[in-house]
Amino acid sequence: MNNVIRRPFGLTELKFAGQDSSEMVFSGYGAVFNNVDAYGDVIKPGAFAETLSEAQTTGQWPTMLLQHGGWGMSADDLTPIGVWTEMAEDGHGLKVSGKLADTPRGREAYSLMKMTPRPAINGLSIGYIPKDYEPRSKPEEPRRTLKRVDLVEISLVTFPANPKARIGEVKSLENGLDTLPELEDFLRDVGGFSNKEAKTLVAKIRSTVHRDDADEAAVRLAAALSSNINKLRG
Repeated sequence: MNNVIRRPFGLTELKFAGQDSSEMVFSGYGAVFNNVDAYGDVIKPGAFAETLSEAQTTGQWPTMLLQHGGWGMSADDLTPIGVWTEMAEDGHGLKVSGKLADTPRGREAYSLMKMTPRPAINGLSIGYIPKDYEPRSKPEEPRRTLKRVDLVEISLVTFPANPKARIGEVKSLENGLDTLPELEDFLRDVGGFSNKEAKTLVAKIRSTVHRDDADEAAVRLAAALSSNINKLRG
């Protein structure tokens, strides 16, 4: 999983197969094309074509995980919670359908997704390796235009980043850092850092994870901190 970038997004309309269905299935958009995300990247149509072709040919599909497998902290975390049954690019993005496993974690995820008045989990995040992209050449251009990626996994996640891609017929904000502003608050309120110290530390995290040669350990640490603010506060 080295060099895998994770980019979380929301799940669009969250559609299920039917209220009486015995199978825990759902569908949505895992990615939206031509949309500049919070970190300045754009995924172009055709970016997933190679992954989709290989999946159909070999039967080896991207994995379905929960919260990116807890960033690999244990074997249980890396156990899939289900399988993706359909993936296809259309004019909007990467359309996916999946089936959750009839296991405690699968049933828990399904229950959280179906809660009312709103789902408790309503985000997806893709884990991928960039294979072909164009870097920014002008200030007004996206940071990177991704033309081909190797899609490794798609996770159900708690914190979505992009409102344009939600579970809807269910993308990685880069490296799971959609709660960095909350991390800054946490460092001040709980960690005892000054306002200047907190801002400086978060700025360093941003600059580290946005480099193309970012060390994966630093990325994982920053993402783990930012995605577990509520747990840390508790």
